[in-house]
Amino acid sequence: MREEKSGVFDRIEEKYAKMSRSQKKIAGFIVDHYEEAVFMTAAQIASNLQVSESTVVRFASGIGYCGYPEFQRALEECVKGKMGRTHRMDARYRNSSQEDILTTVMNADIRKLKETLAEVDTAAFGVAVDTILKAKTVYLMGLRSCGPLAGFLAFYLNMIRGNVVLLSSNSLSETFEQMLRISKRDCFIGISFPRYSMRTLKAMEFANDRNAKVIAITDSVNSPMNLYSSCNLFARSDMVSIADSLVAPLSLINALVVALCMKIPQDVKKNLDMLEETWNNYQVGMNDEIDQIGDASMLDEG
Repeated sequence: MREEKSGVFDRIEEKYAKMSRSQKKIAGFIVDHYEEAVFMTAAQIASNLQVSESTVVRFASGIGYCGYPEFQRALEECVKGKMGRTHRMDARYRNSSQEDILTTVMNADIRKLKETLAEVDTAAFGVAVDTILKAKTVYLMGLRSCGPLAGFLAFYLNMIRGNVVLLSSNSLSETFEQMLRISKRDCFIGISFPRYSMRTLKAMEFANDRNAKVIAITDSVNSPMNLYSSCNLFARSDMVSIADSLVAPLSLINALVVALCMKIPQDVKKNLDMLEETWNNYQVGMNDEIDQIGDASMLDEG
């Protein structure tokens, strides 16, 4: 048990003797109920222990953290990996109402967006944009829960610049077959978040061996996806539940799409005009799109 209580718990033990009565109450709760405390806000801990929220914040500062958010992240690192996903979700939401769950999940997503924005490497973002535009062919790979992210980016890259290959095979050998002609003129974008995909990593290794430019979209500097990439874009995704949050990664990808459009606006306009003309000529979408309910043209149809 001692191994999983490193860091935060050592600080609590070191400072405990000089804590106030209220702070000792908080310390005892953290040590005895860390599996629940890791998911609680300062206000929730304060309410649970009948102390003020400012006392909880001062407790976090008193053991050496720059406020409660940093303390909570450190506590999360201590607990992470020690509980199964279902167990973690049960601990977090056991006593929550449906409204509380909605608020907690969306606030967690907002926090991850803010953290991603604060930590994003704008220089790497610019390199990624230029690399994607200059590449002869862009290869994209994102598996399992990252599949929708890769599909979203591939859809818009195809509109913006063409020559996009979305790798979606469940077989590594088939993936290599699809990448057979990748070269130094090309770009490979690997998207992977915990739990990381070994197939995506091997595809990135292959692309790197063929001297293609490799871009990683992942969660941190500790991600194995950085092993073979020359450009790394990080987005927070570590919501502790049965489903990881991909809101921040999707927002980062959306920013990539917008930045690419702004780099070559005339080309994008030409491509969209061509697509619109094709739709009109072949009557594409006439039976596949629904206007807003208040739109008179839809109401007149029938």
